[in-house]
Amino acid sequence: MIYPLPAVLVTCGASEAEWNVLTVAWTGTVCTNPPMCYISVRPERHSYPLLKRTGEFVINLTNEALARAADWCGVRSGREVNKFRTMHLTPVQGEKVKAPVLLESPLSIECRVRQILPLGSHDMFIADVLNVQADEQYIDPRTGTFDLQRARLITYSHGHYYRLGEEIGRFGWTVRKKTKPRS
Repeated sequence: MIYPLPAVLVTCGASEAEWNVLTVAWTGTVCTNPPMCYISVRPERHSYPLLKRTGEFVINLTNEALARAADWCGVRSGREVNKFRTMHLTPVQGEKVKAPVLLESPLSIECRVRQILPLGSHDMFIADVLNVQADEQYIDPRTGTFDLQRARLITYSHGHYYRLGEEIGRFGWTVRKKTKPRS
């Protein structure tokens, strides 16, 4: 399989009474124009019918501070416990969807389902990205871009969580022309 994967907390539900959070590792970008992403969820998960009925969710990236919550929310069911309260997570109404964003997340991606593909053990929810909310503390003031290193994001690989490493290059660095020193 292809690893590592982002460990994300997906939030869903159309009202505070039904809001839930689940950990998802099967997630990623599927298109840039229009911006689209996906999550894959097992039909037996508590959140599955919420996702299917509401057609909305939020992908909340996780960092080292959220590692415990990411693991715990992946092994506990929202049928039995309020994960927000137990893990001290703060759900806040999304700007473009009814599902909440996590206040503690460094970056939250609000999504609306475009298509559901049954694939076997999981169904893939392919979604349009409607909005992205980034915690300002992780925005590089020089470039205005999200600073991955400062955010200290985590990944998941074969049952283990890992920190993301340091930058080793930028897109196109292998073919970029060297500038000649001025004399």
